[in-house]
Amino acid sequence: MYGIQWLLTLLVISSLCVNEIHTVRPAFDLQGDYCLTKTGPRCCSGRMDACSRPILGTLCYCDDFCDSRKDEDCCPDYWSVCRNDPEPIVASCRYQNQVVEVNKSIKDNCNLCKCNLWNMTFAEILCEKHTCLIEPDVINTVNQHYARYGWTATNYTKFWGRKHEEGIRLRLGTKQPHRFVKRMNPVRLVYDPYTLPKEFDSDKTWPGYISGIIDQGWCGSSWALSTVAVASDRYAVISKGLEVVQLSAQHLLSCDNRGQQSCDGGHLDRAWNYFRKFGLVDNDCFPYKGTNEKCPFPRSGNLKTARCAQPTNEFRTDRYMVSPAHRVANESDIMYEIMHSGPVQATMKVYHDFFSYQGGIYKHTDLTDNDRTGYHSVRIVGWGEEYSYSGVQKYWKVANSWGTEWGENGYFRIVKGHNECEIETFVLGVIPLIQSEEMK
Repeated sequence: MYGIQWLLTLLVISSLCVNEIHTVRPAFDLQGDYCLTKTGPRCCSGRMDACSRPILGTLCYCDDFCDSRKDEDCCPDYWSVCRNDPEPIVASCRYQNQVVEVNKSIKDNCNLCKCNLWNMTFAEILCEKHTCLIEPDVINTVNQHYARYGWTATNYTKFWGRKHEEGIRLRLGTKQPHRFVKRMNPVRLVYDPYTLPKEFDSDKTWPGYISGIIDQGWCGSSWALSTVAVASDRYAVISKGLEVVQLSAQHLLSCDNRGQQSCDGGHLDRAWNYFRKFGLVDNDCFPYKGTNEKCPFPRSGNLKTARCAQPTNEFRTDRYMVSPAHRVANESDIMYEIMHSGPVQATMKVYHDFFSYQGGIYKHTDLTDNDRTGYHSVRIVGWGEEYSYSGVQKYWKVANSWGTEWGENGYFRIVKGHNECEIETFVLGVIPLIQSEEMK
């Protein structure tokens, strides 16, 4: 009776399990002599259907054919009696057309799957249940419904096999602004909004002045990278090419450590305050490594005390510094600010599907609303309009920091005028302090 209950339980488990279960020996825990008779073992050579014994309303076999069908209907004592092998025959698991040996593991995206042997009777593969940074179902759904979503998705090799929590922690890195920072008064700009063009691109307006796309790596450094990129762009634009420089994000990562967490994230207001008070060196002096390097400079001083090479601008002796950062209030103000001073810094809320963005005008979907989100800092460099299935769609052109192979050569477009992903909520600009004979 016990053996029948055990088999029924096994059948129920097998029917419920998503992964395949391979039985090692049917009813291996049943006791009794089947191949062993009163006169000795009865083990038949070859395949002999008559070489069988009744077991639980069916038959089990004691012939040599069992050697080629170890997980089928051989008698429980066949191997110990006929083959002098008391150890159980260990089966493998099959998972997604792969054979996995017992106690071995394989990776399925970001999850580890292990083949386990239960009660020396059946093998089952069990997988971790982490949410992965790249989810094929999300990619397929977005691409199949382009008319609805307006953008395309793809699988990025460097993101595949990573957990979503790793992406939030190490591919973003901006701490949500404090309430009092969010309440900072925006600058008042006086202009005629009807004079603003429908399209604008900083790269085309100021060729050679705008910072290129960088890959932040697995370091939550968007707070530092976006800060120095915006400042670098504005040094070139406002100086009219007299100070074209790439500033050091590593300087902020390593030296701005009061209330900041380097590759584990930082606040934009604190980054700008450090920049304003102590200044930064250029990237050639302290190249970006995307790690928590020890700060090699005194907290304050000039380029000479920082032991940097003489910059291209012969008039530059001080570290690069900026005025206090100012907030830009709304859609048209952001456009005016970019046109007259260069790209601006924006903080956006990142949803899970954004990591898979390939092209088009991004708007977050309802496919991953239950997943964690995080905050990311980026550069808005322009805007435009595009005809879509739903009519004319306005967009921002935004520079990301995930490398040129991501998105549209490192950029992405996002719905404009509707505060998509909160990208229009906290936008900052800054005025660089130029050092040149002509600017004096």
